Amino acid sequence: MNNIRQLIKPWILPFAMIIGVLFHDYIGKVAFLSPYLIFVMLLITYCRISPDRFKIPRYIWMLLAVQIAGSLAVFMAIKPFGLDLAQGAFICIFCPTATAAPVVTGMLGGSITAIAVYSLISNIAVALLAPILFSFISPGTDIRFIDSVLAISAKVLPLILAPLAIAILLEIFTPRVHDAIARRQSLSFYIWACALIIVVGNAVSFIMDEPYEKIPEMLLIAFLSLITCCGQFFIGRKIGARYGEKISGAQGLGQKNTVLAIWMALTFLNPIASVGPAAYVAWQNTINSLQLFHKAKQSSKS
Repeated sequence: MNNIRQLIKPWILPFAMIIGVLFHDYIGKVAFLSPYLIFVMLLITYCRISPDRFKIPRYIWMLLAVQIAGSLAVFMAIKPFGLDLAQGAFICIFCPTATAAPVVTGMLGGSITAIAVYSLISNIAVALLAPILFSFISPGTDIRFIDSVLAISAKVLPLILAPLAIAILLEIFTPRVHDAIARRQSLSFYIWACALIIVVGNAVSFIMDEPYEKIPEMLLIAFLSLITCCGQFFIGRKIGARYGEKISGAQGLGQKNTVLAIWMALTFLNPIASVGPAAYVAWQNTINSLQLFHKAKQSSKS
């Protein structure tokens, strides 16, 4: 059974994406389950982390600099060719690390602690900087700083902090329960696959609702999304490799919270810019599937 699981595991994510595409019309009925799935998934993953190992590696700040400064640089470079294109590329880089990134990082053999720390820092930075940067890249948008910070923080921070806090409390007060959860890490992968069906289905439904005359522009934004996705995985891997953390570096910079990105684009930018993170769903999960396939292939040889 273990060999069978190792054989089919790399194909589960592509299969989940296909299901999301085929049944996108029905995904809305179960979309409310997504945050609960992510919550449970993170709780299982965080039970592998010991509180005394929480440190901020130096390369974390380098990743954050690429995320913030890189998003602005790309926006300024693409803006002469179209504001919508520039905003679509910007949000794909500025968007914080995915809440599921620690799960994938753990499956690939990277540092869950490092990616959990960066995920938290990345999301806090976006919550604080988004109101300022959105007012800069989206002229005429009336954004109240405090309201925007609270809205974005309410979307992401509870989902990151609550399972982390529960995992720490379990380790302190009920270590047997904590250890039992920690031993069942494989469950987080299958929960993530279920969450991926919902994310992909919602992204496809959103794109399908766009008017037909916007198709050429949407294709161009989706192409820019592909470039930013590949670029961030590559740069993150290079930065992380300098500190022996190429996996967490790649996942930290490349794997994005696309659900939050779509919401931010629809709320604060030109709505068509949200096609960028919607397409990013496919690109980042294709890369993750290829990485897991390569990892499984290496494990089978050893």
